[in-house]
Amino acid sequence: MERYNRNILVEGIGVEGQAKLKASKVLVIGAGGLGSPALYYLAAAGVGTIGIVEDDIVNITNLQRQILYVTNDIGRQKTKAAQEKLIALNPDVTTEIYNCRFTEDNAEKIIKGQNCNDSVIHSSEKLFKNHSYDFVVDCCDNFTTKLLINDVCVQLKKPFSHGAVVAMRGEVMTCIPGSACYRCVYENLPENSPESASQQSGILGPVAGIVGSIQASEAIKYLIGIRELITDCILITDVKTMNFMSLHVIKRSSCICSKL
Repeated sequence: MERYNRNILVEGIGVEGQAKLKASKVLVIGAGGLGSPALYYLAAAGVGTIGIVEDDIVNITNLQRQILYVTNDIGRQKTKAAQEKLIALNPDVTTEIYNCRFTEDNAEKIIKGQNCNDSVIHSSEKLFKNHSYDFVVDCCDNFTTKLLINDVCVQLKKPFSHGAVVAMRGEVMTCIPGSACYRCVYENLPENSPESASQQSGILGPVAGIVGSIQASEAIKYLIGIRELITDCILITDVKTMNFMSLHVIKRSSCICSKL
């Protein structure tokens, strides 16, 4: 009650909402610029089980924006370093790390919370428990994986939050069963799209913090039953001008996910 007092005092959360968070399971795909704030705030909020999918190691260029890591983490697996930080922040949260890429071969099993292969290397609990995640947070940095997350979540009827950042701009879109999905915006991969836009255009660190925090807020709101979400639209922020804009997204009947 004391740890989560400021949550409980918020209208619409209360003790009942906090109990819902404790019983919830959230999967975060990508533990970089977006994943760092999202993971921190989900753990701080008391989400009961948090899964982390990431295959990268910490390098010095990450430290400008990926606030889960410190200089001594350079060269370490991000999953393990992230797990340690979250346990230190809130030892009551169970963290499960998937030290692998999110691919067509393992996507469905991971979202279902299954110990799909040897890449599921550690749980903060003694035993890894099979379960299905309640909400997915897309914090990856490439279009291929984003479209895969969208397709699998739509197929499994899993709500998820899409987030993306480049330079001083960011966007967030939440998709729930029945709403417009990411494919309604981008049916296919954009032409000549780099696998990681940040390597070409850079990212201002606080932009990732803003977008990742919004994604965590969307997950928390969904889990406690607040349905005033960023659905059927994309929220775009431009930190250079400090403008926020919401663009309406129509659910396309021709979207390939409408057949899933």
